[in-house]
Amino acid sequence: MNNKLTILVVVIALALGGCSGMSERQQNTAQGTVIGAGVGAAIGSVIGAIAGDPGLGASIGAGVGAMGGFAWSNNMEHQKKQMEQATAGTDIEVTQTENNQLKMNITGDFSFDSGRAEIKPNMFPVLNSLVAGLMSNPASQARIFGHTDNTGTDEINNPLSINRANNTRAYLVNQGIQSNRIVIDGRSSYEPIAPNDSPANRAKNRRVEIFVFEPQQPQAQQQQPP
Repeated sequence: MNNKLTILVVVIALALGGCSGMSERQQNTAQGTVIGAGVGAAIGSVIGAIAGDPGLGASIGAGVGAMGGFAWSNNMEHQKKQMEQATAGTDIEVTQTENNQLKMNITGDFSFDSGRAEIKPNMFPVLNSLVAGLMSNPASQARIFGHTDNTGTDEINNPLSINRANNTRAYLVNQGIQSNRIVIDGRSSYEPIAPNDSPANRAKNRRVEIFVFEPQQPQAQQQQPP
């Protein structure tokens, strides 16, 4: 095996190994949303070397990394309050996660029709508020996860979930947010939050989850006197 590829495998194994004591859903969430800045940089560096494109590696590393920890600053608290105001009176959930991410769960009543990836118009004000928060806090970044209900096959649901996340990102980018601040992924129908036994429950599973986070900045090392 190529030495660089071997290093990459080891780095990823170390990054994901810390999740071994979690439940399956916790592992999926942790592995999908919390891989460290340092680890991400290392992965990106190796990928860039393998691909012969350091810029590509840096981009991937930035997208992968954020395990150094998340800060819950005054700006993050302000963003949370903005989103709570924008979603008041709806069933959109706005929460602070245990690891200091701002999570929004936007279900099908506001996000997507069944089998479709086009954003519903009544989701625009919510996303506009998210844009305002990201603009007011340039240090913050976002991850968007698209989900489907269990209607249809994996061949349909897998790309559909990714397209939902991608269209959500495209809207934010069109409003002025830099694309490199947003990472997307699709989870198909594998992470339902309700039984797929009724139209109302399927609408709950047909959703996007948006995580906004502010990477913890390492404290500057104090200079020792000569």
